[in-house]
Amino acid sequence: MRQIADVKDYIITAFILLLAISMMVSRHDGGLQNLRKISVATLSYLEQPLSNIRVYRQAVSTNSYLHRQNILLQDELSRLRSVEQQNRILRSLLNLQQESNFPLVPVKIVAKDLISMNSSMTVNAGLSDGVEPGMPVINSDGLVGQIIISQNNFSQVLPYSNSMFRVSAQIQDSRAYGIVSWPDRGARELVMLYVPETIPVEPGQLVQTSGFGNQYPAGIPIGEVTRVEPDEGIQTQTIYLEAFTDLYTIAEGFVVQFNPDTTITNLNAEQQELF
Repeated sequence: MRQIADVKDYIITAFILLLAISMMVSRHDGGLQNLRKISVATLSYLEQPLSNIRVYRQAVSTNSYLHRQNILLQDELSRLRSVEQQNRILRSLLNLQQESNFPLVPVKIVAKDLISMNSSMTVNAGLSDGVEPGMPVINSDGLVGQIIISQNNFSQVLPYSNSMFRVSAQIQDSRAYGIVSWPDRGARELVMLYVPETIPVEPGQLVQTSGFGNQYPAGIPIGEVTRVEPDEGIQTQTIYLEAFTDLYTIAEGFVVQFNPDTTITNLNAEQQELF
C-alpha cells in the first residue's frame, strides 16, 4: 500500500507541473511570439552572408571551369592557325615549283646555326637527290642562300646571314646593279654596294638576283629597299635592304638545280691565267 501511495504522489506532482507549465505558456504567449520573431529575424540576417558565401563558391567553381575551357579553346585555335599557315606555305611552294624555269628539289631544314657570323643551315637532300655545291636555295619568299657542301643525303647551306655571302643583284625595273652582302647586324638586314649615286633609288623598290656572276639565275627576289645613304669620297651609294625570307622561321624550301654556264666559267679561268 505504501508503494502505491508513493507512485500516486509522483503522478500528482507531474500533473501539477504540467498544469503550471501550460498556465505559464498561456499567460506569456505574446512573449514567446516575440522571441520567435526575433529568432526568425536573426536567422534571416545570418543566412544572407552564408548565401553569399555559397554563391561565391559557385562563381569560383564556374570561373575555374571556364578558365580551363578557354585554355583548351586557345590551344585548339593555335593548332588551327598553325595548320592554316603550314597549308599556305605549302601552297606557295607548290606554285613556285610549277612556275620555276629550273628544276627544283624540295628540302626541309633539319638544322640551323644562325647565332655566329659563320651561320649555316642543313637540308635533307644531297648528291643522291641531284643537289650539288653552288646551287641556290630558295623558298616562296625569295633567296635563302647557297649550297656549299653536299653529301649523299644531306647538304650544308651558306645563308644570306653569313659574312661570306655575296650575290650579284639588280634593283627591279632599273639598271642599278651591285653586290648584296650581310653587314653583320640585324637578322634580316642586307646591304647593296657599288651602285652609282647617279642612279635614283627609293625605299620600297625590290631587289632581285641579276644573273651576273654565273652563280644564281636572274630574277630571284632578295629583299626590299629600306633606306639609301651616299658613300663619302666615292660616287656610289649604300642601299640597305630587308630580306624577304625569315631564316628563323623557315622550315621548307627548294634547291634550284642551276649549274653555272661552263663557257663563262672557262672564259673567267682563261682571264685569270692571262692576268
